[in-house]
Amino acid sequence: MSETKHTDTARRDFLSNSAKLAAGVTLAPGVMLYGVAHAATAGQGASDKVRWGMLVDTNKCAKGCDACVTGCEKENGWGQGSNDEQRSNSKQKAQWIRKVELRNTATGHVQSLPMMCQHCENPPCVDVCPTGASMKRADGIVLVDKHICIGCRYCMMACPYKARSFVHEELTDQRAHAPRGKGTVESCTFCVHKLDAGDGTTACAEACNTEGHKAIIVGDLKDPNSEIAQAVAEYATTQVRADLGLNTGMRYRGI
Repeated sequence: MSETKHTDTARRDFLSNSAKLAAGVTLAPGVMLYGVAHAATAGQGASDKVRWGMLVDTNKCAKGCDACVTGCEKENGWGQGSNDEQRSNSKQKAQWIRKVELRNTATGHVQSLPMMCQHCENPPCVDVCPTGASMKRADGIVLVDKHICIGCRYCMMACPYKARSFVHEELTDQRAHAPRGKGTVESCTFCVHKLDAGDGTTACAEACNTEGHKAIIVGDLKDPNSEIAQAVAEYATTQVRADLGLNTGMRYRGI
């Protein structure tokens, strides 16, 4: 066997063994790693007839408001939590979603908006993942299958939106629908558990609506009758770093 073939075989064996080990890791009592690559409503596979997307109207996104962030934290259990809920300590807080401010250097105008995984049609994180843990469902949602994530963090380096976090610590009090494992990468899941259950929305959108801002619309970009498709057709919208040609599921109005 040539040296090249021997190296390739050894690498495949290493990745395979690492994946098997990761699949058996217990995250917390009663919580195991699991994949959501093919989960969908009524037990059917995700369909490419749907393209889930989100439109954020930054004109309605209030500066200083972080309702979308706290809503995501509460729903998915990645925030600081109370004293008896050690989800992420102060030294390592995940960032499934964060608020950022864009400043126009010419006018000084500051615009606030939420930033998270952009759920690209052509996701760089998927391209660089050596095990297939970073993957995109048929309906456009980009996820991490923690059964086979080996924590190499290539996807974190490849993401132009800084939308992924690495879990360095042991975690407790996790959500059954959003298990987190030490040594794996995580990011916004587009509340896939809610969409697959037929809710048709995300925790961040619900929190924004509760605050009365109604800055976030979630829906099927392929359905011409959906609210989001009609809004995208009627108003000028922007993709962050559209120059990269990633065709993101996230769209913004007002930037």
